[in-house]
Amino acid sequence: MKREYLEGGRILTAHGVRGAVKVEHFCDSASVLAKQKRIFFKTKDAFTERRVISASASGEAVIMTIEGVSDRDEAVALKGRTLYLHRSDIPVKRGDMLIADIIGLPVFHAESGEPLGEISDVSDTAGRRIYTVKYEGREVLVPGVQEFIKEISDKGVRVLPIPGLFSDDEI
Repeated sequence: MKREYLEGGRILTAHGVRGAVKVEHFCDSASVLAKQKRIFFKTKDAFTERRVISASASGEAVIMTIEGVSDRDEAVALKGRTLYLHRSDIPVKRGDMLIADIIGLPVFHAESGEPLGEISDVSDTAGRRIYTVKYEGREVLVPGVQEFIKEISDKGVRVLPIPGLFSDDEI
């Protein structure tokens, strides 16, 4: 089931004295978070909407002014809080998927159709996307390149692994 609210960033600290906060983004780029008109805070199982008054990318962070936060003390009190975005507010190009929707997908061998586990994590390391697959009680790291990842859809991920990647036998 696709989640309605997705993690968009985490407040690092206050910025200045007028209530702005510095936010670490969890998006493809800081500009995605900086373009949001609203964010949500989660308390228990409820999400509370707040209007974004202003936001701008500042290197790898976002400087944001949020409705209801008017001074440094209020901004400091938010340190460590996660900002959530509504799924409908996140721009996704046709044919692309959100990482949150890839995690949990089943993984299959592209040629044989054999099940190979499920995606447990997606990370970007040194400019390369890495897919972590839970397979028989261990984690297998699959590079996010065309030679390995053949297709990603809402039905699953089709991979063409090199021999020995998932087992000692050739698959």
